[in-house]
Amino acid sequence: MTRAEKLRAGLLSIAELSGWNRLLVAAGFGALTAMSFAPLRLLPMLAIGLSGLTILLHGSLSKKKPLCSAFWTGSAFGTLYFAAGMFWLANAFLVQADAFAWLIPIVLPLFFFGLGLFFALSGLGSVWAVRRFGLSGLPALVPLILLLAVTEWLRGHILTGLPWNLYAQGTAGWGVLLQPLAAFGPYAYGLVLVALSLVPAAIVLNPSRTRRTATLGAAGLGAIILFGGLRLTLLAPELRDDTQIVVVQPSVPQRDKLDAQKRVEGLRRTLDMTEAAAARLEDGKAIFAIWPENAYPFIARIPELSGALSDRLPAQSYVVTGSIRATEDGGFANTFHMFGPSDGGAPLAATYDKHRLVPFGETLPFYSVFEALGIEALSPVGDGGFTPGTGPARIDGVPAPFAPLICYEDVFPGTLYPKGERPEWLVVVTNDAWFGDAAGPMQHLDIARMRAIETGLPIARSANTGISAVIDSEGRVLDTIPLYTPGTITSALPVARPPTLYTRAGDLIFWAMVSFIVLMVWRTGPQVAIEKVNHTASGER
Repeated sequence: MTRAEKLRAGLLSIAELSGWNRLLVAAGFGALTAMSFAPLRLLPMLAIGLSGLTILLHGSLSKKKPLCSAFWTGSAFGTLYFAAGMFWLANAFLVQADAFAWLIPIVLPLFFFGLGLFFALSGLGSVWAVRRFGLSGLPALVPLILLLAVTEWLRGHILTGLPWNLYAQGTAGWGVLLQPLAAFGPYAYGLVLVALSLVPAAIVLNPSRTRRTATLGAAGLGAIILFGGLRLTLLAPELRDDTQIVVVQPSVPQRDKLDAQKRVEGLRRTLDMTEAAAARLEDGKAIFAIWPENAYPFIARIPELSGALSDRLPAQSYVVTGSIRATEDGGFANTFHMFGPSDGGAPLAATYDKHRLVPFGETLPFYSVFEALGIEALSPVGDGGFTPGTGPARIDGVPAPFAPLICYEDVFPGTLYPKGERPEWLVVVTNDAWFGDAAGPMQHLDIARMRAIETGLPIARSANTGISAVIDSEGRVLDTIPLYTPGTITSALPVARPPTLYTRAGDLIFWAMVSFIVLMVWRTGPQVAIEKVNHTASGER
C-alpha cells in the first residue's frame, strides 16, 4: 500500500466513527474551519475543515439512522465553527462583569448551537438528497455544496441576519483572492469557495478521478488568482485632490465610557487629536474629521461644541461621529451626527439613525417576555432598546456625498445605501471596544474590506479602540492604527470606481448559480434512478 493509499484509508476511517467520537471529530473540523478567519487567516483550513465534514457525512449514509447522524454531525461541526470564530463575544459580557458575566455559560453556548443548526440542516439535506436521488461519485457532493451556500445566505437574512464570518471572509489574508467579490458578491463567491474546498474530499471519496478533480480545482483557483492579480494591477491606488480625511482613534477603554468625568476627558482628547491632525493638511480643501461611534453621549446637546469646532478646525471642515440622541417619542436612537462646515459655525448639519440594531446589544427581542421574567435589565436603554431608523441613507450637500454606517451595519452586503443613490464613499463609525483585544475587531476590519470591493467604494473607518483604517475601492488598507493605540490618520480620499457587477446585479448572481445546481441535481438524480431500476429489472430476467 502506497503512502497516498494509507492516507486515504486513514481519512475514510473517520467516516466510520459513531457516537461521541464522531461528534468530537466533527466539532474539531468546525474549529479548524474557523481558523481561516482572523486573527490566523489560514485559508487552507477552510478546505481541510469542509472536506472533513464531507467525509463524515459520507459515512452517515451507511449508518442505521443516516439522517439523524447527518443532522448531529453538522450540528457539532457548526457549533464549534461559530464558537471558535466568535469566542470574543464573551468580552462584551465582561465590561460590566458583576452584572452580566454569569450569562456567558448560558447565552453563548445556546447562541453558537443555534447558529450551528444551519450546518445541521446542510448535513441532513445533503444526505437526504444523495439517498433520494441515488447520487454517487462527484455528483453526490453537489447537494452539500449547494446547501452550505444556501444556508449561509439564510443565516445572513433570517430574523435580523448574521452574515459574520462568511466563507468568502476566509480569503481576507490574501488580497488577490478577495477580488472576485466585485463580480460575485460574498454569497456567490462563497459557493465557489465551498466547491473548491471540497476538492480534497472529492479526491478521497473518488480516487479514480483524482487527476481530473485536481485539475479542475487547480484551474478554478488559478482563475481566481489571475482575475485578482489583474484587477489589483490595473486598478492601482488613486487619491482625490479635492477632499481630505482625518480618522481619529481616541482609544478610550469601554469601562471609562461609563464614568462621566472620563467621558469628558475622552472628548477633549479627541478634539485635541483632531486639531493637531487637521493642521497637517492642505488649506483650501474640504476636510472630513471622522470620530468613532459613541464618542460622547448626546453630543448635539453640548452648547460649547459648535464653537470649539469652528475655532479649532480649518475652514470647510466637517466632523462626523456617532452618539445617542433622544427621539421625539421619548425613546433613544443610536445616531450618526455631522457637524459643519466649520466656517459656518459648525452647526449640526445632518443626522442618520442606525436602522440595523444589534440584538441584545442595542435592542432586546421579545422584550415583553424578558420583562415578565424580571430580567428586562438586559435591555440597553428604554423599553426594549434603541429606536431603529427608517433605512440606509446618503448624506448630500457636501463636497463628497457619502453613506454613513454605524458599527454592525457594514456587516450586511448589498444594503449599505439607498437603492439608486450611490455615494462617493462610505464612512464607518464603530466602537469595537466591547470585544477586547481579540479576533472580533480584526474580523470587523476584514468585513469592511469586503464591502469596499463589493461596492467599488473607498471606506474611512473610525473605531474607538481600533482598528481604524482608510481602505481603497479594491479593499487595500492604505493606512491603519493598531488596536488600543491612540492615533490619527490623515489622507486624501481614495477615488470611487464605477459600479461593480455585484452592485448592479446583487444576489441575483448567487441565485442564478443555485438554480443551475438545482437543475443539475434534478436532471442527474432521476436519470440515475431510472438506470438503477432498468439494471435491476434486467438482472431479474
